[in-house]
Amino acid sequence: MVAGLELRTGKELTRIARELRRMDNPELKKRFNKELRAAAKPMVPAVRQAIRQIPSQRRYTASGLRGRMSKAVKLEVRTTGKDAGVRIRVDGRKMPNREKSLQSYMEGVKPRWRHPVFGHDVWVQQPSKPYFFKTVDQLGRQTRQNVNRAIDQVARDIS
Repeated sequence: MVAGLELRTGKELTRIARELRRMDNPELKKRFNKELRAAAKPMVPAVRQAIRQIPSQRRYTASGLRGRMSKAVKLEVRTTGKDAGVRIRVDGRKMPNREKSLQSYMEGVKPRWRHPVFGHDVWVQQPSKPYFFKTVDQLGRQTRQNVNRAIDQVARDIS
């Protein structure tokens, strides 16, 4: 599950990254990546907190499902290629085997979440508990402004 931040244009980010590579200024490239990461960084703890607050009959533990999901939240900054951008994701690849898509079921992106009841041969359907997109939407506007501000600043430095 991924939330991409819409910038003015993704091509603008790609253009700036191309100019940075052409300039061959490693310090400026490093600063650009650092500023992009800092602009979106507040979203990571917010998504982790939303995961911890998902209603459950069990208390929160770091080794439980909510704990594993919160550890899988990550921030990605890419300034090259077709997928240039800033992304927040709950990375299923960081989840244990057989749990790699649970974050999508929990959010409600996938339609049904069925599982066996422990110790019984009974399967139940569990309702989704949306946590991701509502959290990202709340912080999205400010984060977009921060990312665009970082892009503008580096664009001025390049010019």
